[in-house]
Amino acid sequence: MEKKTYFHAGCHRRGSSSFQLCLAQNRALLSDAGFDVAYPGRDGVPGGRLKLRLPATRHRLRHVDHFAVGAGEQLTTISPDPERPLIISEENIPGRMLHFYDGQFFPASGLRMKTLAKALGSRPEHVVYVVRRYSELYVSAYRKRAEDNAVPPFREIAPNLMKMDRGWPELIDDLMRFLDPKALTVVEYENRGASKDMLSGLVPELENAGLDEPEGTLNRSATDSAIEVLQARYNSGETLERPEWMKVVRENADDRSDKGFSSFTNAERDTLDARYQADLKRIATIPGVRLI
Repeated sequence: MEKKTYFHAGCHRRGSSSFQLCLAQNRALLSDAGFDVAYPGRDGVPGGRLKLRLPATRHRLRHVDHFAVGAGEQLTTISPDPERPLIISEENIPGRMLHFYDGQFFPASGLRMKTLAKALGSRPEHVVYVVRRYSELYVSAYRKRAEDNAVPPFREIAPNLMKMDRGWPELIDDLMRFLDPKALTVVEYENRGASKDMLSGLVPELENAGLDEPEGTLNRSATDSAIEVLQARYNSGETLERPEWMKVVRENADDRSDKGFSSFTNAERDTLDARYQADLKRIATIPGVRLI
């Protein structure tokens, strides 16, 4: 597959679902403007068809071709006309957050991006990537997993989170080396703004297209009360399907009391935030990267 592509590459727990909802709401307008869109439907976003399979940590370089063929075929199915640019939003491009528990920061990202580059067959026009403070990202990732899995106590995994093997600069370097986009914009979570503005920033041709901003939010995090109920059920041996655990999340949405389910100490938070600020300075020095 060779065509113009624009990537909103996520990542997890940083507003990806809201951005994908923006793509869904503006699909007709985007189509009339000559753009196809591809995004997953994980959180109930209408029209989500993208199911990219990329290598995991157990795979090696010899598996790249196999995964690249499958990814290329799927993208071509979604957007078959080589003359129509494709806007892609997928937060799983770097890999899974589960590896945070072992102190590993997206260990398969290089292999996955190398595979994606081969599937595309040409350099992306523009990649936008949102980064977030480590102290917030790790807590948010832990809480999200706790919604549909039994998890160990936060204090058990906090030491591994504190000594993570690498961070955002290494991931952004993987993006630059393997995807080799013509432009790469890194956006701090606090500065991401409205989804429609991020979309027009990703695709400059859409700046005056009259994009709509979706109302409401998706993928809202569960309260401590909801997570406590869910963890009790998982630890008793229950397995809940998404509609079941989402029902628990809704039933406990109004109790927003802090039960200390997932908290760094003040000292830990300060250390992580200092590392984040230092890493932002490193990202700003990577050639070809624009940091917002």
